[in-house]
Amino acid sequence: MADYTKIKEQLLNRKQQVEERIQQHFTEEQTRTFQLSQELSLYDNHPADAGTDLYEREKDFALLEQLEREHEEIEHALNKFQTGTFGVCEVTGKQIPYERLEASPAARTVVEAVNNRITDDRPAEEDVLEGFSRFDFDNDDSETQFDAEDSYQSVAEFNELPMVFEDSSLDENGELVGYVEQIEGFLSTGIDGYTGDEDVTFQRNVHYDQYLNGK
Repeated sequence: MADYTKIKEQLLNRKQQVEERIQQHFTEEQTRTFQLSQELSLYDNHPADAGTDLYEREKDFALLEQLEREHEEIEHALNKFQTGTFGVCEVTGKQIPYERLEASPAARTVVEAVNNRITDDRPAEEDVLEGFSRFDFDNDDSETQFDAEDSYQSVAEFNELPMVFEDSSLDENGELVGYVEQIEGFLSTGIDGYTGDEDVTFQRNVHYDQYLNGK
């Protein structure tokens, strides 16, 4: 059986360090709370300063939570010395390599078991949203709205095309997006809007060419 004396010393030293940091956090939090309680009002504090203080406190609490989890893992590992199961994988029952325990003394499993616990599960929200296809109304003549696919295409085009004026509303496949009717892509009016047919002008752009070509 491997000698885990040095590993146990690592765990005990780390446990002491974690407990000191947890105690330090509580001391600083008590001091901060006392200081805040001495102020009659926070009215004269700038909102940005209050936001910074809130961010710092949230960060401190997140770090504290991480320390507490680490402390639990260390306690769990030390308890294994009492039961004689330290160094044994909790999933496969195999002996955990000594090198892995040196790097991570509180390790519960062999590396292979950790990798097997990683799943390919997609976010639960996708079960509800069902992807863009659910909100794609290109083939539905009764729908004229700017749908989810159009929204994606409008954003995605900036990764593919330069921002040229006449091409800015075309995706990489040349599909017209952003208009209910094709003619809206090349007809324009003055600043007062539509005041009559005589005020409508044609813009000789790519939308006009596609309209003439029947695309």
